[in-house]
Amino acid sequence: MAERERPAVVERGGTVARIESALVEDISTGALAPGEHLDEVGLSERFAVSRTPVREALSRLTAQGILVQGKKRGVRVAEYSPEQLAHLFEVMHEIEVACARIASQRMTLLSRAEIIEKQDICLMAAEAGDLRAYLIANERFHEAIYRATGNPYIVEIASEFRRRTGPFRSRRFATKEDLLGSAQSHKILIDHLFSEDSKVASDGMRHHMANSYLTVLRANLV
Repeated sequence: MAERERPAVVERGGTVARIESALVEDISTGALAPGEHLDEVGLSERFAVSRTPVREALSRLTAQGILVQGKKRGVRVAEYSPEQLAHLFEVMHEIEVACARIASQRMTLLSRAEIIEKQDICLMAAEAGDLRAYLIANERFHEAIYRATGNPYIVEIASEFRRRTGPFRSRRFATKEDLLGSAQSHKILIDHLFSEDSKVASDGMRHHMANSYLTVLRANLV
């Protein structure tokens, strides 16, 4: 009996993961704004599934702090005060720097190839002026750096902070020039990462993220 039930369980798990991934992408690109309510019925219709996998996906994202319980029923995208956002970025800043330091020491040919590939996608999206495509590509670029550390726990922690701050970071891009500037800054960062010097890599990431976060904080104070 257990063997016959297993495929259904696996299929549901894949459905939950698909919904979770789609919602994370919506949040990270700003398609779902901070404070926005998520409707289970609407999501069930969107993904053509019952409310059970939708509810499970929402529960997972709530456990990660990406979503929070609403005042009445349901959940909404997490929103933060300027002070809370600054604290989140402070932590994320140090995590990104640590990732750069470790990745520079453990960089493999495969890791290099993946980072370059993700950067090429960033450049194409920026040159096309495609905000959503660039935001997704930028996430993938940083995730490739996390994976280059070879440490799955660091990857998990760093990725979680990127997901939580996604809708706030997306506000820094108002023009095509903003996208191009961000993509160009990756080139300098890659040189630092590939230097095989942990101090050069960590200092490079520190400078890269400090400039980014100051821009983000200003954009979210408007």
